[in-house]
Amino acid sequence: MSTTPSSKLPPFDPADPLGIDDLLGAEDVAIRDTVRDWAADRVLPHIAEWYENGELPGIRELARELGSLGALGMSLSGYGCAGAGAVQYGLTCLELEAADSGIRSLVSVQGSLAMYAIHRYGSEEQRQRWLPGMAAGEIIGCFALTEPDHGSDPSGMRTYARRDGEDWVLTGRKMWITNGSVAGVAVVWAQTDEDGAGSGIRGFLVPAGTPGFSAPEIKHKWSLRASVTSELVLDEVRLPADAVLPGVTGLRGPLSCLGHARYGIVWGAMGAARTAFETALDYARTREQFGRPIGGFQLTQAKLADMAVELHKGILLAHHLGRRMDAGTLRPEQVSFGKLNNVREAIAICRSARTVLGANGISLEYPVMRHATNLESVLTYEGTVEMHQLVLGKALTGIDAFR
Repeated sequence: MSTTPSSKLPPFDPADPLGIDDLLGAEDVAIRDTVRDWAADRVLPHIAEWYENGELPGIRELARELGSLGALGMSLSGYGCAGAGAVQYGLTCLELEAADSGIRSLVSVQGSLAMYAIHRYGSEEQRQRWLPGMAAGEIIGCFALTEPDHGSDPSGMRTYARRDGEDWVLTGRKMWITNGSVAGVAVVWAQTDEDGAGSGIRGFLVPAGTPGFSAPEIKHKWSLRASVTSELVLDEVRLPADAVLPGVTGLRGPLSCLGHARYGIVWGAMGAARTAFETALDYARTREQFGRPIGGFQLTQAKLADMAVELHKGILLAHHLGRRMDAGTLRPEQVSFGKLNNVREAIAICRSARTVLGANGISLEYPVMRHATNLESVLTYEGTVEMHQLVLGKALTGIDAFR
């Protein structure tokens, strides 16, 4: 038992009940607060309208602003990237998703998928051509793996790249591609039979405007409405030999990119949960029923306590994984652990917060239902619940249930 006199203990902070901020350095706090202030100024005043209208107007301007903050490809080094630590990148994801999942998705796809693929597997010429503009937000990128008939099992993809002389010719379709219709370059993964390999999956850099390439936007979404989502159509798209990413063959390439992006989701989901919790807490303090604030009733306090416990456990988990990533010891199974837990708990927090707000919880005047519906997409993309359960199940038992 501690012998510290209670008079010397720091006060209890409802916003940080575990004192997690003590784990942050001055630079970590500065980055977090800068991103939080930007989101408060540029996103929060407009996000309910964007969500209701199903649009993200001014996305290119937002991308340039995020580039000036150093938020695009921020964990990468060189080529105009910030070279930030994993925890700093995680804090950025948390603050962006506290505003809206669509804004964090814009940053995640740009940095952790498209830029990461080029940075890790591209040639020096490809890095020099694309990364500086992408880091500045002057060029938006997208990452095309999922297909209409192949989501959780990308090994069955039908998009195909064949050799024609020195060129490559791509044919196929990709689905649910964030940033697709506004991207200046698409990282497209396709099956090849190069050198008779038969099923060698390769990554290709497809500039927007290439003949045969189109990206119709997907409408009628009930989730991630303030986000650009597209289908990619590749109809005999001819690319030069140097369009292929030379550094990787097989699913290891796209899956490693997804692992990097999933790490950001571990943090981001807790941002959405934090906003829902804080909204419920503020509401419970001021909303009166039966002559007093509803926060004074035991059942409401139980909901708030449970939400706070899961929220801050999730943030601690994200911190732990971030430290492991910075140390180079983070395993893919641990990222699955974080994504599975934090997104699932974030949805539960949003749903509980909605009940605290009662009927007001479904109104766009409050952010809770918007975050809850966004998280339904986050729960599915970059690995469904079932896929992450099976990843952990294989790690725990040593038996591969995928086969």
